[in-house]
Amino acid sequence: MSRDLRKYARNTNLRLGLGALILLFIVGLGLIYWLYGPEAAAMGFTCILAGLVPVVLILLSLYIIDRITKHAGRE
Repeated sequence: MSRDLRKYARNTNLRLGLGALILLFIVGLGLIYWLYGPEAAAMGFTCILAGLVPVVLILLSLYIIDRITKHAGRE
């Protein structure tokens, strides 16, 4: 039985990223809501989203570059 370690690493990284986002949104915003109220939690949510925009753009560009290089390698 052979194991695809790249697929395992990809799945592990995806799960770690999703876990971090869940912690950030649920725990982080929950604590802000509990300590400062709903208005502060709404502002925290806005700031978290604004901070994630560059990360998403970088990941999207890396994904596109990966697809281009894989497609160019087939020819």
